[in-house]
Amino acid sequence: MTRTGAQVLVDQLVVHGVEAAFCIPGESYIAVLDALHDAPIRLVVARHEAGAANMADAYGKLTGRPGICFVTRAPGATHAAVGVHAAYQDSTPLILFVGQVPRGHRGREAFQELDYGRMFGQMAKWVVEVEEAAAFPEVAARALHVATSGRPGPVVVALPEDVLSETSDVADAARYHPARTTLAPEDADRVRDLLAEAERPLVVVGGGGWTAEAAVDLQAWAEASRLPVATSFRRQDYVDNTSPSYAGVLTIGHDPALASRLRESDLLLALGTRLGEIATRGYTTLEPPRTPQTLVHVHADPNELGRVYEPDLPIVSGSPEFLAGMRALEPLNGSRWADWTAAAHAGFQDWLCHRPRARGVDLADVLAHLRERLPPDAIVTNGAGNFTVWVHRFYTFRRYRTQLSPCSGAMGYGVPAAVAAKVVHPERIVVCVAGDGDFLMSGHELAAAAQERAPIVVLLVNNGMYGTIRMHQERQFPGRVIGTDLVNPDFVGLAEAYGAHAELVERTEDFADAFERALRAGRAAVLELRVDPELITPRATLSAIRAGTA
Repeated sequence: MTRTGAQVLVDQLVVHGVEAAFCIPGESYIAVLDALHDAPIRLVVARHEAGAANMADAYGKLTGRPGICFVTRAPGATHAAVGVHAAYQDSTPLILFVGQVPRGHRGREAFQELDYGRMFGQMAKWVVEVEEAAAFPEVAARALHVATSGRPGPVVVALPEDVLSETSDVADAARYHPARTTLAPEDADRVRDLLAEAERPLVVVGGGGWTAEAAVDLQAWAEASRLPVATSFRRQDYVDNTSPSYAGVLTIGHDPALASRLRESDLLLALGTRLGEIATRGYTTLEPPRTPQTLVHVHADPNELGRVYEPDLPIVSGSPEFLAGMRALEPLNGSRWADWTAAAHAGFQDWLCHRPRARGVDLADVLAHLRERLPPDAIVTNGAGNFTVWVHRFYTFRRYRTQLSPCSGAMGYGVPAAVAAKVVHPERIVVCVAGDGDFLMSGHELAAAAQERAPIVVLLVNNGMYGTIRMHQERQFPGRVIGTDLVNPDFVGLAEAYGAHAELVERTEDFADAFERALRAGRAAVLELRVDPELITPRATLSAIRAGTA
């Protein structure tokens, strides 16, 4: 059957089981839009390419399948780059299809021409430009395979306009299958031997390529063996935070007691995580290249083993395969470190406690309320900013993939991620926590929420500033404030203009009822929370930082 390149491409997506795609429409790939018209693929239209790419990233996190994003050439590609970078640092499978000038125009700096190989080369696993319509089956299959195999990540596929309109009678490819690495029996035995010699073991989990089954296996294995488990930055939902094995999260401003436990452990099992800058407090808790404790590092990508830290036992294995192999064996006798594990979990529970100290809305109380009110399958999203410190400290995640947060530290992620979460799981509660500066980078995606009938709830934390930068500013240049104050719009009026339910909450005691009204609204809802700008973190005020006492 003779088909256009655009039709061949869309047919490949159907063959490979793609159910949804996110986009900003563009004339450079208008033939693909036409091919999608009759395809069984849900097309979600964002309002900015960054939003579309972040939606695709969130979809990839939630499903384990590549999030699919279409954007137009150069301006669309540059806008979408933030989502590609997030997918790279977060190890999320994603494929960005981006328009390109016709083949005969290349190299002339034609209208909106870019060399995507040079642009995306350091933030994508593979960048390719399709040269002929007949290549689409091979390219699509390989793109899906690359995005999901080893350490997952983004792939960028450029689509020259004339290739999309060119015809071919090429056959469809077979459905792709990710390559999986398995745990060798001898490696499993060596892990057990090393653990058997330990007095203070600690498991740190993170990275991409996980599954719900892997999270179940992790908890079962850890609890049966009484092993303490800490999660890396924004991977808190990899283990039920109420589990007696849960030791806390190695996040920005994490518990000093947990940092001490990491330092004092005598065996460290790093599973899926790269032990990055944030988890190690700028590589100070653990100094490269050798850790003082025995290091077992398990990762699906052999290039990550020894890249920063030299492991005593490097194991090339995906996290699901490793955990399935360990769970199949007899549990370890954890009596020797049982008290160590119990103390770690008790420390996490102590870290949840707070002393009310804020004027206006106390964000710690808000998160404590959500901790009790939301069901275990509720999804919480956020972007970046100091407000996230409250989310990571005072909320507890109880199921895998209920946390959508950018490990890349990108602002503007929370609202589009929430929209994507409602697309994937319309039956579940989805709450986005966003700072005022963070919200203004992607709040326009409330229009996409309205169009998709996605009743997300946005908690908009308003302190009138770019809080993270203000904190650093006061610490390094006390009293010399510039560029961090915000003159904000009427957020309630703005949200209502998008068709959302909206309320202003100025007192902590008014939050619970307002939140219930937001849940019952049946449409997107925004609750603007006026918080004390002086309280810049749960433990520090701007005045104390300025005075050098915090």
